[in-house]
Amino acid sequence: MNLTFLGGAREVGRSAILVNDSLLLDYGIKTGTPLQYPLGDVEPDAVVVSHGHLDHAGAVPALLAGDARPPVHWTPPTRALAMVLARDTLRLHGNTLQCPFTEAHLRRLTQVSRTHGYGEPFEAAGHEVTLFNAGHIPGSAHVLVDDGETKLLYTGDFQPASEGARREQRLVAGSNARPDADVVVTESTYATVEHTDRGLLEQRFAESVRTTLWEGGTVVVPVFAIGRAQELLLVCEAHGLDCYLDGMAKQVTGLVRDHPSFLRDAEAMRRAKSNARFVTGRPGQRKRIARENTVIVTTAGMLAGGPAVTYVPEIRQSPTNKVALTGYQVQGTPGRELLETGRAEFDGRVLPVSAQVEQYDFSAHADRNGLRSFLADYDDATVLVNHGDDCQGFTRRLRERGVDAYAPELAETVTVEC
Repeated sequence: MNLTFLGGAREVGRSAILVNDSLLLDYGIKTGTPLQYPLGDVEPDAVVVSHGHLDHAGAVPALLAGDARPPVHWTPPTRALAMVLARDTLRLHGNTLQCPFTEAHLRRLTQVSRTHGYGEPFEAAGHEVTLFNAGHIPGSAHVLVDDGETKLLYTGDFQPASEGARREQRLVAGSNARPDADVVVTESTYATVEHTDRGLLEQRFAESVRTTLWEGGTVVVPVFAIGRAQELLLVCEAHGLDCYLDGMAKQVTGLVRDHPSFLRDAEAMRRAKSNARFVTGRPGQRKRIARENTVIVTTAGMLAGGPAVTYVPEIRQSPTNKVALTGYQVQGTPGRELLETGRAEFDGRVLPVSAQVEQYDFSAHADRNGLRSFLADYDDATVLVNHGDDCQGFTRRLRERGVDAYAPELAETVTVEC
């Protein structure tokens, strides 16, 4: 089996792996200025998408240029979320050279889409493919590929099940899937980090928010629209915290509720959605809400856009107010700048922020212990490490434990023989 790494190798973003020159696994975008796409021109016979995040699914419509019409395989939630992302990319970049697809590409994508549930084998480009719950976001999947000689397990992004539900996120159940495989391509996003116990993390977050509300302040909670927003809605409802919801997260929350079988607790998600007041975006509404003694869950998670760039400047001058970041802040983003310097750029203006700034690790990725536990079941397999800031370091540590591990480079083709 030949694996060509067109993106996501020794980096986070633009994941894309070509299997046997015919089957493409993921085709994402790496955010930044400018946007970055997978390397080279690729014309796969079929595509399988692991989940609906921008760095894994964002560039898929571009594969439908010219006469190319490869079938695209994914779960129903991944299809719905990928279409939302594509339309948002068109809205933001459609009139620039940064966007390699048009509305016509999206129409073609709906025509070639093929949806599958977990555990249902299907054929794609001459390979047998099976999707398994990856425990990351609704519809996220491990992808098992069998070419008749070699079995490949591509983890995508994942979170394994742990002992006690309080150690897992509320939105989706952790993954117990361990299909037999000869080679494993694993993400390594949090290979150097150990996540805080989820129950303790929620308690710390809720107590901090309540303290700010008791003192008369406003809490802005920047979130990623897909997954993180819905998780924070569930956390707020479970801890009796009323909130507003704003940004693309509103549409995504509705889509998530449309696929109850992919949720840990569909009824809890219904209650969480009902607990939130959706912001309509009427003129002046956001500035009025920012003056309320309330919680505002809003995109974007790294303060690089979305309604958050309105709310944070509105609350920034009072130390009673709070910005509660809920995920990793990439170097160079306003969120990272705010954490490190106490100021950030909003709509072209660098503003000091006197409001309290806190960060909470609500990650839906496997941490160091989760990765080790998962890979312990694949001691006899070849492990290829990607999707991380320290792929080589994690590979070195795996080798020290006797694992046959390697971190491919961008554009490299790895041949695996059984």
